[in-house]
Amino acid sequence: MTKDELISDLNGDIAYEFAAAIQYVQHAATMTGGEFQAITAELLVHVNEEIGHANLLAEQIDYLGGTPTMDVAERHTDTAPKKMLEQDLEGERLAIRRYKERVKQAQTLELYALENVLKQILSDEKEHERDLMEALGL
Repeated sequence: MTKDELISDLNGDIAYEFAAAIQYVQHAATMTGGEFQAITAELLVHVNEEIGHANLLAEQIDYLGGTPTMDVAERHTDTAPKKMLEQDLEGERLAIRRYKERVKQAQTLELYALENVLKQILSDEKEHERDLMEALGL
């Protein structure tokens, strides 16, 4: 793993964070039914946290000498609220896998400040996963 490869991976993470925020906005706006009222409010909290993650990653990329991306990864939507939540859960689980790998990469390159930022983001993503699992009754 080189620093340039890590920067590329971090830019991929930013694209996923942007996609997650967009997906959450759309899902919160279109999800209907009283049983989803609490989770739609939580999804809007997730939006702000995902954008915050993108900002933290962008700062780290810039510090490492790279240029933060403006790309957006693939988004997913459906008309069924339960399916939307399942899509959001899948996205959070992907993020958790990605950030676990990114923490290892930062450790390998002895980038300890980046490691701390990634662990903070990972903790948030695990919280999002728990919120979605609770909403889905898992």
